Amino acid sequence: MWSTRPETPSDVAAIHAITVAAFPTADEADLVDALRADPAAWIDGLSLVTVDPTDTVVGHALLTRCHVDGTPALALAPCSVHPTHQRTGAGTAAIQACLAAARTQPENLVIVLGHADYYPRFGFTPASRLGIRAPFEVPDEAFLALVLDPARPTPTGLVQYPAPFGI
Repeated sequence: MWSTRPETPSDVAAIHAITVAAFPTADEADLVDALRADPAAWIDGLSLVTVDPTDTVVGHALLTRCHVDGTPALALAPCSVHPTHQRTGAGTAAIQACLAAARTQPENLVIVLGHADYYPRFGFTPASRLGIRAPFEVPDEAFLALVLDPARPTPTGLVQYPAPFGI
């Protein structure tokens, strides 16, 4: 039902509007904009949108570069779907597309702070099981990680988020 593709410059306003609509404040939308402007965090092709049959953007998922004890990794955040399209698979489609795109990158780890009941369907498990720690207090079940290729080395240690996260 849903199609996905990398964001284009003409999608930026729609992504901002969807993210504002999906969250209680504009903080997450402002974070997306700040990450897009940060060349140390932004990776072309890892901001994916879900579109309807008319190519209208209804969802968005973003991977940016973070580090785990100095080793490059990816942070999945934020992910948003317009409220009128939530629980329709639009978010799942965007996240699956992001993870498929991530597998073409040199990083081998994706971390996410999110719902323990949602992200395991994509293969995420508590990051602590992999020796990965958040730079803030968070319930173990909400700070999750996904190894993209178990045959490759996976970093361990403390996550360093890009500057726009303010952490």
